[in-house]
Amino acid sequence: MRKTAPILLRRVDPAVVSRAAEIIKLLGHRERLTILEALEAGERTVTEICELCLLPQAICSQHLRRLRQLKVVACRKAGPKVYYRVVEPKVRPILECIRACDIKPGRRGSRF
Repeated sequence: MRKTAPILLRRVDPAVVSRAAEIIKLLGHRERLTILEALEAGERTVTEICELCLLPQAICSQHLRRLRQLKVVACRKAGPKVYYRVVEPKVRPILECIRACDIKPGRRGSRF
């Protein structure tokens, strides 16, 4: 019997895997996902984000700080206002994937 060569898995750069894991972990929070969805259309002020996401400013600011620390969002100050925008290119495909996989409870194929 002839042995065949093992099938090699496509290897992803360890740095890419590490960054992806950081982002996925960060996005594992409902409020952060909501904030990123609010920013998907473009730059918004903290006040606008809070209003769209129905979050108190203190909570929203904590999440934005964490998103900024991991370079998922960036901000700029214009007078008294701070504007945030998404700068991590992986965010849009992740949000699109979440929407594409959204199966409502009770619909055929749903396991929930």
